Amino acid sequence: MAKILITDDSEFIRTIMKSILAEAGYTDVIEAKDGKDAISKYKAEKPDLVLLDIIMPDMDGVQFLEQIQPVSSKICMVSAVGQKDMIDRAKSLGAVDYITKPFEKEKVIETVKKLLS
Repeated sequence: MAKILITDDSEFIRTIMKSILAEAGYTDVIEAKDGKDAISKYKAEKPDLVLLDIIMPDMDGVQFLEQIQPVSSKICMVSAVGQKDMIDRAKSLGAVDYITKPFEKEKVIETVKKLLS
């Protein structure tokens, strides 16, 4: 089973994402509260997929991507509408997809399945 790292400064968002993933059968899920926390968990856990918020305190999603080069996992940005420049920058650093907040359960599951297939 795939290992997934959810990185978001909102505990509410992490909880919702984890619940959606569990419903779809993904139970090996790690949570990180910000980019710095995510770096240590990324290096220790070596996830197959990272669901990565763009805007977070201390270290944002783009800074996280800059720190983990070369990228060895699939990275899916999770972004509010209107952050196109940051999404484009993230893609240039190895992100392969993005989910827009607020997200629908079906979109999360569809994107995760696509990226892990």
